[in-house]
Amino acid sequence: MNLAFVGTGRMGANMARHLKLDLDYTITAVYDINRSCAEELAAEIGAKAFPTLAEVTAAADVIFTVISDDEAMRTIFAPSGDSLLTEAGGKTFLNCATLSPGVHQEVYEAAKSCGADTLEAAMASSISHARNGELYLMIGGEEAVFERHQKLLKDLSLNLRYCGDIGRAAQVKALVNMVMNINTAGLAEGLGLASALGLDLAMVREVFSQTGANSRVLETDAEDMVEREHECWFSAEHAAKDSGIAGALAEQAGLILPVNAATKGQYDRLIAKGLGHLDKSGVAELTFPDRS
Repeated sequence: MNLAFVGTGRMGANMARHLKLDLDYTITAVYDINRSCAEELAAEIGAKAFPTLAEVTAAADVIFTVISDDEAMRTIFAPSGDSLLTEAGGKTFLNCATLSPGVHQEVYEAAKSCGADTLEAAMASSISHARNGELYLMIGGEEAVFERHQKLLKDLSLNLRYCGDIGRAAQVKALVNMVMNINTAGLAEGLGLASALGLDLAMVREVFSQTGANSRVLETDAEDMVEREHECWFSAEHAAKDSGIAGALAEQAGLILPVNAATKGQYDRLIAKGLGHLDKSGVAELTFPDRS
């Protein structure tokens, strides 16, 4: 089985490294709009960085896509021109980005018309999990296709959850990131207020950890918020995008989600200040005194 990766940023590259360097899978092709990024990874794992998407499809049986947003997904699966769908019959696409469910459905139908299979493999994990094969993967698509690729997906993951038909994994992932972003923004406000009150922040964090204020975000982001260490693991731009996906789903369902809307507003403010490249913990720059 020859594998390929389209999108060689931090997540895609580290998934490829794990499969090749740790498990000796055959990775024949990589592609990225940042050509030098693809070439560096190709040299490291013994693959070829192809200049066109059609060449990637021709060189592999299973193609992972790890790209940024809906527009990028539509571009790589374009109905004409250079596209992953070129002579894609018999291929399988494993699409790992956080996208709107509608785009996953579009790609599924376009691939199906070409005789190709697709699965969503939505990730709820960080860069280190990608490198170590410890992703949490939410899978959407035809169950028979999932079963056929289950070993490969298990080799990338610590936890694997089949969520249902195409689009379902994207819906679940949107909910995961919506709640994570709300928790992050809430923690930033709690620590920001604690700082304004002159409380000892180490003490406050310890109290939070032992009470109803505890959360996974407290473990991962609290120290970064206090120390202003916002090295990017999951950017504020992506947080705004994903909260927007959840908001669109709520609108389609006829629901009003004011907390999600307020959270997206905070990340939009951060982006407007030119800080969208910061980790989502950077939302604390809006809530701590004397920072914004």
